[in-house]
Amino acid sequence: MTRTPGKSTPWGQSYRIAFFTLYGAAIIAACGWLFSSIYPVAPDSRAIVFRFGKPVRVEGAGLLFAWPYPIERVEQVLGAERILGRDVLVLQRERQLDQVNSWERDGDAGAGAGYLLTGDAGVVQLNVRVFWHVSDPVRFALQRPHIDPLIDRLAERAATVVCEGRDLDSILVTRPEALQNDSHAAQERAQLRSDFRQAMARSLTALASGGNDPGIRIDRVDITSSLPQDAVAAFNAVLAAGQQADQTIASARTAAALRILRAQQQSDRLLQQAQAYRQEALAQANIDTRTILQLAQARREGLDGGLLQRLWRDKVTRILAQAGQVITVTSGDDSRLILQGGSPAPIVNEKKP
Repeated sequence: MTRTPGKSTPWGQSYRIAFFTLYGAAIIAACGWLFSSIYPVAPDSRAIVFRFGKPVRVEGAGLLFAWPYPIERVEQVLGAERILGRDVLVLQRERQLDQVNSWERDGDAGAGAGYLLTGDAGVVQLNVRVFWHVSDPVRFALQRPHIDPLIDRLAERAATVVCEGRDLDSILVTRPEALQNDSHAAQERAQLRSDFRQAMARSLTALASGGNDPGIRIDRVDITSSLPQDAVAAFNAVLAAGQQADQTIASARTAAALRILRAQQQSDRLLQQAQAYRQEALAQANIDTRTILQLAQARREGLDGGLLQRLWRDKVTRILAQAGQVITVTSGDDSRLILQGGSPAPIVNEKKP
């Protein structure tokens, strides 16, 4: 059998098809590999380029070209203008109780889980939310898996330091039900949050000085305080007792003020009555002594004019008119004359001199 010139066999055609197919796939793979070296970087992000696992440069927002993997690897992190928040759950009682063995929950470990000791030997619970940003993208990218546990540990340490330096009242100003329009309480809340943030910042500075800078900075800390459930009931009872005592004191003060007012009114009335009686008695005394005073004035001036005799006759007449029997005796001689009076005259209710 002879082969016709210019025509290929079926095997040759198969080899040709396979060759062109593999060639096209290689071209497509090469194009895809090259295009995979272009990375879009968001405006609020930064890109760190790692070459064989070592960071070589940091790029900003835009399109980034890097050698394909495994030569270079690109990792994006948030920029410094992006603020992140994290709730510190390790301070919550439920999370700490989960770490306590079941046979230890009834002991000191379970009783103190989630509570912080204050400077005046009180206990308080804190709910903390930390706001932070990336200050060093490279260091942050190298320690990214450890950032969240680090923030929890820093917040836990700062909570212990801040609480032991304050009394219970200065921490409870961060309660949700606390008065928001109280300027003094607002200042204490701001000071507490500032001290908390500074305590975490000092810990980060200590890590950076030891060569373990995580590449983050703390911007703000939000704190909400609360009391243990048993303590809440006790404080409510004390508050209710205090309010009842204040009401009782207010009622007693009102009653005392009312009694003082009534006593003052009665005192004023008695004084007015006594003043009126004094004026009446003085007027009556002036009337009763007016004749005697006139007689005394006339005798002092030597102008008697028979006034004494007239007064004597007037008084004697009234006395004799009331007497039932009159016995007259001469002065110095009681045997001269005795006059018997008539029948007794009826007694007349007349004011005696």
